[in-house]
Amino acid sequence: MTFAITQTCCNDAACVAVCPVNCIHPTPEERAFGSTEMLYIDPRACIDCGACADACPVDAIHAVDDLASQRPELLEYAEINAAYFAGTPEPDPAAGRTGPNFHTWGGPAFERTLPADFAPIRVAVVGTGPAGMYTVEDLLLHTNAEVTLIDRLPAAGGLLRYGVAPDHPATKKAGDTFARLLHHPRVRMYLGLEVGRDVTAGELAAHHDAVVYAVGASSDRRLGVPGEELPGVVSATSLVAWYNAHPEVAPDAVDLSAERVVVVGNGNVALDVARVLVADPAALAATDIADHALARLRAGAVREVVVLGRRGPEDAAYTRPEVLALRHLTGVDLVVDDHDERIGAAVDGAAPGSKAAALRDVARERVDWSRPPGEGRRIVLRFHSAPVRVLGERAVRAVVAGDGDHAAGGVRDIPAGLLIRAAGYRGEPVAGLPFDERPGTVPHLGGRVAGMPGTYVVGWIKRGPSGGIGANRTCAAETVGTLLADAVAGTLPPPTGTAKHFHRLVRRRNRQVVDARGMAAIDRAETDRGRRDGRPRVKLATVEELLATARRPLRLPR
Repeated sequence: MTFAITQTCCNDAACVAVCPVNCIHPTPEERAFGSTEMLYIDPRACIDCGACADACPVDAIHAVDDLASQRPELLEYAEINAAYFAGTPEPDPAAGRTGPNFHTWGGPAFERTLPADFAPIRVAVVGTGPAGMYTVEDLLLHTNAEVTLIDRLPAAGGLLRYGVAPDHPATKKAGDTFARLLHHPRVRMYLGLEVGRDVTAGELAAHHDAVVYAVGASSDRRLGVPGEELPGVVSATSLVAWYNAHPEVAPDAVDLSAERVVVVGNGNVALDVARVLVADPAALAATDIADHALARLRAGAVREVVVLGRRGPEDAAYTRPEVLALRHLTGVDLVVDDHDERIGAAVDGAAPGSKAAALRDVARERVDWSRPPGEGRRIVLRFHSAPVRVLGERAVRAVVAGDGDHAAGGVRDIPAGLLIRAAGYRGEPVAGLPFDERPGTVPHLGGRVAGMPGTYVVGWIKRGPSGGIGANRTCAAETVGTLLADAVAGTLPPPTGTAKHFHRLVRRRNRQVVDARGMAAIDRAETDRGRRDGRPRVKLATVEELLATARRPLRLPR
């Protein structure tokens, strides 16, 4: 029996580190790492030890025999894993690729500096999403640094809490790994503290040897078409935040009274949005979806979601695992709008294992947009299509869609009452830091902010909105490596204030910051509420609720 990596793979590579026979590829040292959609287990070399499954933070690794009996919808991943290694040489134990001792023994090598190489340092990390928490983990594991953890929201988690679709609970489990870091004795946490509002970047730098910004990409890319400002045009960032109980998005922010919804973009976020909007509310009721979103989905009229993609199926931005998952949605039909002859040609001629090939068994239909959606629920993938303008007077009435380059092929009016733009995330300027408007990132070299000694960036604000959760591990390793090199070289500017001085400054500016004890109280309150309803948690959805809960005494378990 062998193991296989399945849909929720986050490319964290924790599995690679524990595999005793080096059968998981690509590894972080290989060129393909970071460009593949997921990692793969070579069934010819796997020895069925299960170490990878134990290490996986998102429960993506399963025994193939268990998939056959318990998760048949994921069984195709056994073939996907094997197909990745098709045409490659058989594993050769003598070459060190597999076997009990897969590492070639040589002289000792230390990839990290030692704490003794530099004086103890204090590092502030701004942002509690995956990029920030991988940075914290790296600092705690490889140095004796004291970490000040800051987030502008009164709850930790970043995109893991507010960006992962509620029907992907396994992905959210990565947060369990990070949660233990919040209570580390060398971590002090200030949630609900905003840099630029409560403290300046200069004040933060003055009280720490180094500051790492992991603030992500919080806004979205505009479509740039007439009618985009009409009521009924919603960004995917807002919609995702809405169904994840983000405290800055109002419960009534999304109207689901329309039968047809158009989503512009064909990345993973677009598929997440489409999937949630047509999902069975009874199934979503077992997740941590926001109560207000669940109520609106139950009462809503959405039966059809049209996903517009400018490119063809061979060049879609989504990953293959995400589109494969759409084929297994209970009670939801998946259809490809066969309006362009290039679509069928791309799918039928696609190489095995490609994104386009994943649509080979999906129904194709030349959709008649003059007709209202049918009685069932479905997702329509319309490739080589992009919005030209949005029609309506007081609200969205229809989307005018043309071919991918807005030139040949004519246009179609697609009646819809809601348009969701999912054309990508974009970073926002950070107060006190340089900013490059074109990519929406902070200029840096290896994570070191240009012209600001002791200031660093990590995650999407560093590299742009690309890569999933696991990509932040290698990104954080680079930034921390740069920071430690500066510490050893003695180029970090010495702080002028102490940790106690910073704490007093924060308390003067913001009396409502949430610490680790307050976050623990929030976590317990949410999981207690979830336990009563048979759900993993019921999130507190407003700043007021979060702050009030954080101030309550923490009840210890009996």
